[in-house]
Amino acid sequence: MTVSLLSPEGLMQPVPYHHVAVATGARHVHVSGQVARHADGTPSAPGDLCGQVSHALRNAHLGLQGAGAGFGDVVRLTFYVTGWEPAKIDAFMAGVRAVAEEIGLPIPMPPASLVGVDSLFEPDVLVEVEVTAVLD
Repeated sequence: MTVSLLSPEGLMQPVPYHHVAVATGARHVHVSGQVARHADGTPSAPGDLCGQVSHALRNAHLGLQGAGAGFGDVVRLTFYVTGWEPAKIDAFMAGVRAVAEEIGLPIPMPPASLVGVDSLFEPDVLVEVEVTAVLD
């Protein structure tokens, strides 16, 4: 395996992600920000953070697969969420858990950041996820 995930002692525990990813490999895969849109561009799960998180992760999975990668190769996830407030964490994590097994996303997740933003590129988009992976 090219990626090892760990959470060293002394870092905050428990969290829904690992703090560190160690990767060996020469081929890096960067999946651009994925959102809750179908292949034809129509919105998915309008107004539903949980549903949008799930769909965005499914789209990220498709991007990884296109490069011959999967979530087992991921070293970094960055989530951007509009109007973030701590009360949204349950809906956010429900969206992650709803698809984790389906797409092979380990729980705890690879290192991840969640960034609250005022808005994304369209008003209906509540979440966007970027993914970085490393392959041999």
